[in-house]
Amino acid sequence: MKLEAGNIQAARPLAREMVRHGKVRAMEPRDVPIVSSMFTRIFRKREGAASEELRQYIETVFFGSPLYTPENGSIVYDDGTGGIGSAILALPMEFTVNGRRTVAKLLCAFMSEGKAGAVGAACLARAMRAAKQDMCFSDNSSPVSADHWVAGGGIVLPIQSLDWRRSFRPLTAWALTVGRQVPLLRSRALLGPLAAADRILRRRRPRTKPDAAAGCATRAVDPAAFIECAEPMLRRFAVRPVWSRSEFGWLMAVAGLNSSLGELLCREVLNESGRVIGAYLYFGRAGGTATVLNIVCEAGREFDVTAQMFHSLDTEGYALAVGSAQPFLMNAISRQRWLSFHHRGYFCMVTRHADLKDAAQQNDIYVGGLASESWSRLLTDF
Repeated sequence: MKLEAGNIQAARPLAREMVRHGKVRAMEPRDVPIVSSMFTRIFRKREGAASEELRQYIETVFFGSPLYTPENGSIVYDDGTGGIGSAILALPMEFTVNGRRTVAKLLCAFMSEGKAGAVGAACLARAMRAAKQDMCFSDNSSPVSADHWVAGGGIVLPIQSLDWRRSFRPLTAWALTVGRQVPLLRSRALLGPLAAADRILRRRRPRTKPDAAAGCATRAVDPAAFIECAEPMLRRFAVRPVWSRSEFGWLMAVAGLNSSLGELLCREVLNESGRVIGAYLYFGRAGGTATVLNIVCEAGREFDVTAQMFHSLDTEGYALAVGSAQPFLMNAISRQRWLSFHHRGYFCMVTRHADLKDAAQQNDIYVGGLASESWSRLLTDF
């Protein structure tokens, strides 16, 4: 989530006086009401205490992971008087880096309020500098935040900073996209006529429909089957999620709490002989948007797997498919008609390990939507 910490540079003259009384520390469950209310004021522009539902969600997500420890969780700036002016919500995720395992931090929100908060934001930013982190990343940073990442020794990955959007029913897809800012466009009274117009358009312009990959088929599978086929397909990347059974199961459970995105589904892609060559994981909202979190495939089968995925999503009746860009899929994804790329937010990373930084800069890294904010209700609800 985008940085709302304000002008960290302006806080420096105050820091010497105020930092003596405050400290950076791990966020504790007792801090959740204060941090939740700060989130509501900063990101939703609403005064007053946060809802109980938001407090419970933040506690579930940021203290519930099987990987959670105070050392790899969220942090706050305690001003020394019982107040919290700044906070970073962070979610631990395990990655393998050239064969060694490390617990990374996914930063999900960076927030601060007032002068003391600005001082705290500067202290929190220093705590996140590359020299102190094994692996720390965010996939939705603002330009100001991205500048601070780079100043702290981090890097920005431009391709991973993009979303792709593939329209199957263009008029309905337009209404769903613009309707994020104009909710009236998502009303049934308007979507019904647009769906009828899309049916006419698709008959007259059949190339709006994505072709199936020759000889390929798609089948529904459960999460256990998805992870079984995904693991060997991800080994070609020097940096990739570990997805232990406990962590993967927990991620699927908390991602599934976001009912506004639809049902969390898994599909496998098979070749002409019935062998699995790829798989994808996505939220499906019937008649609306398919939000693709992860695509995996055998090396060299990117075109077949993505073509078959788009064909299947179209056949299932979605108006639009969206997902995050990854370098190894760019060539295949870009061949689709009615597809566009949009800047989502900066994908930023800091690490003290040179081999991890080199792998990321050489695109030898797999992250995907399950290891991102894509599924979080903090982006869509509350």
